[in-house]
Amino acid sequence: MKKKVKALLLMSGGLDSMLAAKILQNQGVQVTPVCFKSFFFDCAMAQKACKQLGLKLKEIDFGKKHLAMLKAPRFGRGSAINPCIDCHLLMFKEAKKIMKAEGYDFVATGEVLGERPMSQNARALELLEKESGLKGLLLRPLSAKVLPETSPEKKGLVNREKLYGISGRGRKAQLELTNQFHIKEFPTPAGGCILTDKNYSDNLKILLSFKKNINENDALIIRQGRVFWENNVLIVVARDKAESETLKKMRTKGDLYAEPKNFTGPSVIARPMKKSSLLEMTSFVKQYLIKYSKQVPAEPAFTLWTLPKP
Repeated sequence: MKKKVKALLLMSGGLDSMLAAKILQNQGVQVTPVCFKSFFFDCAMAQKACKQLGLKLKEIDFGKKHLAMLKAPRFGRGSAINPCIDCHLLMFKEAKKIMKAEGYDFVATGEVLGERPMSQNARALELLEKESGLKGLLLRPLSAKVLPETSPEKKGLVNREKLYGISGRGRKAQLELTNQFHIKEFPTPAGGCILTDKNYSDNLKILLSFKKNINENDALIIRQGRVFWENNVLIVVARDKAESETLKKMRTKGDLYAEPKNFTGPSVIARPMKKSSLLEMTSFVKQYLIKYSKQVPAEPAFTLWTLPKP
């Protein structure tokens, strides 16, 4: 019996990765989608896409490795703080480990040559393949015909003639393929990574300027509400009940956490980046708690915690 060809496909959940899965499946390749999640993006979109495709998603949490890379990316950043090339490289290195350990024939992606100026130009694609150790084993089904022939093509594991030669930023070719492959639902082209968000990136840059060795809690807390900077203090104000509960769980040693006692309002955390007095931090949290609360009494009372969470 002929050996079943197995491919490990990096699955973002976007249209390109969905099409890559279909192209390979049409050639009889057994496709296993894998999604990497971190503190800055999750696998929700990939889960939805795989449900439509009838594929079981493999989820890998590489948050700590991703955070370590973010602090000092080798290949620079995008318009915000997003280190796209280094991020993709880390995914490819992790995918290579899985490929070797679980006996996949090659790794595939939905990348399209020239679709993203920074991370999907010819030089970047070649760099990623070389640096990841996947030279010749990284197949991009949507752009294969305008890229060098890969090992699975040379070995006849996939038919190059049945792959595609799409390039550029236009989406016409991909949209036409949705009918051919009966893909009914797909997200609009947009990054699911918070690192491309200007507001978050600006706050993360400030955070890194104070504290280069940030941890998971630091990276996540600036996603939990309205973020402000007062002198050397990070202030986070919850926007709703869910965020208030999250902030309460995230308080750690050194933080000053506040809740309104005799009126309704949000939770507030003050986190010192450098040495700050308790008196100064108390003033900040009360100021912001009053500002973002309604119907504040003439003599507002507050509950304050300065101990680490239990």
